[in-house]
Amino acid sequence: MAAIKFTETILIGEKAEKVFDFTQDYNERLKWDTFLKKADLIEGATTAGKGVKAYCVAKNGIGMVTEYVTFNRPKVTAIKMTEGPFMFKSFLGSWTFKEIENNKTEVAFLYSFLLRFPFNLFTGTITRNLQANVKQRLTDLKTNIEKRHH
Repeated sequence: MAAIKFTETILIGEKAEKVFDFTQDYNERLKWDTFLKKADLIEGATTAGKGVKAYCVAKNGIGMVTEYVTFNRPKVTAIKMTEGPFMFKSFLGSWTFKEIENNKTEVAFLYSFLLRFPFNLFTGTITRNLQANVKQRLTDLKTNIEKRHH
């Protein structure tokens, strides 16, 4: 079975380094990430980086432990699920930050996942829900970072 993938992008009026650093600072995470009610680095980590694990809980109560598999400031970061809800057989996410011009950065979130039976029977609904959440998170990120830094 092929993984389900989708990407959402937004243009943010700020330098890539600032956007990258802001999104990867877990002390700031809940100020803009309205999808989550908890976002913590775990196992003694104080900053995000390759091999670092995070525990995040969505507002619906579903939690997931992820591990950074890529951390290339200020261009890209990627995570994979190491523990999570039974519905996901696998879950990967990446955030790409591409500076288009001075103070303009295109941010792209890509999600790739496999659902277990019987959740795979609701692939369309689950994908649409996740996609709507990602769009909202990007909008909230843009609003928060542009308000904060200007």
